[in-house]
Amino acid sequence: METLSWRRRSTNHLMLSLLFLGGVLAAVPFFFISWYVLQKGLGVLSFEFFTQTPVGPGQTGGGMANAIVGSGVMLALASVLGIPWGMAAGIYLSEYGRGKTAAALRFSIDLLTSVPSIVVGIFIYGVVVIHFGFSAYAGAMALAVIMLPIVARSTEEILKLTPQHIREAGLALGLPRWRVILRIVVPGSRAALLTGVMLALARVAGETAPLLFTALGNQFFARSLSEPTASLPVQIYNSAKSGYADMEALAWGGALVLVFFVFIINLLTRWLMGMKWN
Repeated sequence: METLSWRRRSTNHLMLSLLFLGGVLAAVPFFFISWYVLQKGLGVLSFEFFTQTPVGPGQTGGGMANAIVGSGVMLALASVLGIPWGMAAGIYLSEYGRGKTAAALRFSIDLLTSVPSIVVGIFIYGVVVIHFGFSAYAGAMALAVIMLPIVARSTEEILKLTPQHIREAGLALGLPRWRVILRIVVPGSRAALLTGVMLALARVAGETAPLLFTALGNQFFARSLSEPTASLPVQIYNSAKSGYADMEALAWGGALVLVFFVFIINLLTRWLMGMKWN
């Protein structure tokens, strides 16, 4: 027994050490990239960067206010479109996911998760942009399609962690199943569900390819959501390939803003995971 216990402890310590090493190896590239972007972009950030629009090639000054606002608007629209449907699909698969319909839906979600984002952009271009033109609506639709499978899959896996006896307790009190799900199961997992939602937001915040085919871009503030709209990833792409040092510096500043956004999302995720929900 002592030999067996020693082997178990040794195996446990070995596996924990390997997991820790893997975490460190995964974090090292992130820290190096973040430090490089910080060095390149920190000097660009200023009040003008967040309040002014880009200037012409070869001119000094300017900012990315239009791109920051455009990205925020499209992320908000994408959340309104993608999160409710994604959570609904995840709840269905977790609570009623039996039979051919659920299998087909699960397969479709897994397929959407693996589809390259540029394919999503081309799809929205063919379905929406050709008929209605480039717009913030089309960009939001593309981002929502990318968000939906992430939210659905995370919601399904999170709700599956809820003990079955909690559902049975609610049913034993005479509550209908849908009320047990909406009043007991989902509220009991809301911190983890919000985590999945925020990870989906962080996933689509830096997408460039689908927005090139849908929102296109704009050097100024869009007067309407139904016309081409600037976004931070597209503005970074255009500035980085301009060949002008001032615009390339603005691109580094935009990249730093995106890194800060993802960093804040991760901190918020950690905070929500540690919260005590009543």
